[in-house]
Amino acid sequence: MIWETIILALRAIRRNVLRSSLTILGIVIGVAAVIAMVTLGGGATAQVSSEIASLGSNMLQVRPGQGFGPGGARSSAAPFDLKDADAIRRQIFGLEAVAPVSTKSIQAISGNRNWSTSILGTTNDYLDVRDWPLGSGRPFTEGEMRSGNTVCIIGTTVQRELFGDQDPLGAAIRLEKLSCTIVGILNSKGQSSFGQDQDDVVLIPLRAFQRRIAGNTDVGGIYVSALDGVSTAAVKEDVEGLMRERRRILPGEDDNFNVRDMQEIAAALTGTTRVLTALLGAVAAVSLLVGGIGIMNIMLVSVTERTREIGTRLAIGALEREVLRQFLIEAVVLSSFGGVFGIFLGLSAAALGAYVMAVPFILNPAIVIVAFLFSALIGVVFGYFPARRAARLDPIEALRHE
Repeated sequence: MIWETIILALRAIRRNVLRSSLTILGIVIGVAAVIAMVTLGGGATAQVSSEIASLGSNMLQVRPGQGFGPGGARSSAAPFDLKDADAIRRQIFGLEAVAPVSTKSIQAISGNRNWSTSILGTTNDYLDVRDWPLGSGRPFTEGEMRSGNTVCIIGTTVQRELFGDQDPLGAAIRLEKLSCTIVGILNSKGQSSFGQDQDDVVLIPLRAFQRRIAGNTDVGGIYVSALDGVSTAAVKEDVEGLMRERRRILPGEDDNFNVRDMQEIAAALTGTTRVLTALLGAVAAVSLLVGGIGIMNIMLVSVTERTREIGTRLAIGALEREVLRQFLIEAVVLSSFGGVFGIFLGLSAAALGAYVMAVPFILNPAIVIVAFLFSALIGVVFGYFPARRAARLDPIEALRHE
């Protein structure tokens, strides 16, 4: 009986193919929009998480001043020194690596090529903190770091701009008045979620930076990496307590330094993208309701057009529930067709959007199933009133209908 009712519904839909197609258009657009928005949102969330992870696993950044934004680092805040980094390394439990860092924008020159880049004075621990292996070459030796030899490790952007396709290992570049020999090349990390080209960097031993470029023993920041399984929140609290003690900050006074936990930033950014994805999905779902209203209108028109047919069926013994079921199934079939076409269109749009936006395409089967079931539910909800109206027609009045 159900199958026969489905066949009747399909025949009724086929008699008015154009009208049926226009009817399901709202459902198609709604389902496609929901799937595309949620899929692209999931890809964007994964991209943000990946880019944050590329900054370093379980990493904390310790900087002088009260903030990381403009005006955050107060001129009155005293810089760090190597003893601060050594104290963190010795006294804080659960650390994998501690890397003091000082940085400066500088002009790098090789032959007739020059490139404006960032130079970082640091130690080999920086590679561990940032989880940044070398693509070729070697790290600094202990002797080079202690004596401040002028050797350097460059990023792939600097390599491309200064040497093109040539192998730069062993070559010398000039950093202002400092000439240094390239001993290593970093693997490419690409652009960070903050829009910074992470590969546009030159690393040199910290002592060489302090003696030959900065002219002082200041340390601009300290990068700290916690061991796997160790809470970065606990490490952050310990570092803050140690630095308050070392910088002689009295109880009740504001810190003149700040500690940024990258896991907290990652959670905030991914949480924001998830909220935005949910909002976009909710806005897109409104078109499903619009499509449902369209189905209800067309079904009411169909009931009016087929009044005599309904009256004939009722007169020869058809039950009200059978007529109700027939029109309800027609509405569900219409919305289900819309759901199927919407899934195809939505996945195609999501794949194209992911390619254009350069984010991963992550298929979420759950959202596809939910969107399809919701489209079918729209057919039930908005098809019930026309079906109920058809089932309650008076057979005599229906047969008299012109």
